[in-house]
Amino acid sequence: MAVLNKASSVAGQPINVALADSNPLMLSALSEFFDRDPRFSLVASVGSAESFLEITLLSTFTVGVVDWTLPMLGGERLIEIIRTQEAPPRIVVYAQGDNLDVPRQAMAAGAAGYCSRSEPPEYLLDTVARVAKGGMVFPFVDVRDLRQDPMHSLTKRERALLISLAQGRTNKELSRDHGISLNTVKFHLRNLFGKLSVSNRAQAIAYYYSTQSGQRLSFSSDDEEA
Repeated sequence: MAVLNKASSVAGQPINVALADSNPLMLSALSEFFDRDPRFSLVASVGSAESFLEITLLSTFTVGVVDWTLPMLGGERLIEIIRTQEAPPRIVVYAQGDNLDVPRQAMAAGAAGYCSRSEPPEYLLDTVARVAKGGMVFPFVDVRDLRQDPMHSLTKRERALLISLAQGRTNKELSRDHGISLNTVKFHLRNLFGKLSVSNRAQAIAYYYSTQSGQRLSFSSDDEEA
């Protein structure tokens, strides 16, 4: 974890930014982009969600740029935790691909902006500058879906696990089939149950089969995981 002791941003001063990306090469490239731009002051660059949470307590910065696929917590849960803090930084999600499910989930979690990794670096820098000024920057998202169907709030991993649950898989089988530890399975299931407002796997399965989203998932998902 690289943390620099710099004062918090004020009017007329560079925008204080912190970065979190699990890919060391990407993190190094992003750090260089922000260091070169006089609009910004790079406060920290870290490789995990846990380290990013730590710097939100140790440093003051205006905007955080977060990799959506950070290990363990993931970008979505990280944003939700940060939002519970007093005067939290604004978060821009930086994610692979153009799947509109991710910006929709990021917006629902409380992010202030989204940028695809397919965009040029200048677009990310401009997005952070706009978010620092109070703007929200997202591709088109049908906000009517954000609260109407909890299925839209599930990550790809959670959707894949829910489909496997509906097929009668045990936790050990989920761990084997999805290549994750038992503790990680339990972590994702807790998040999944919370999003669906259910208490256990039986209720989650019942919810899955009772919704049109669940029926669409069962036919369209290829169990691709974030």
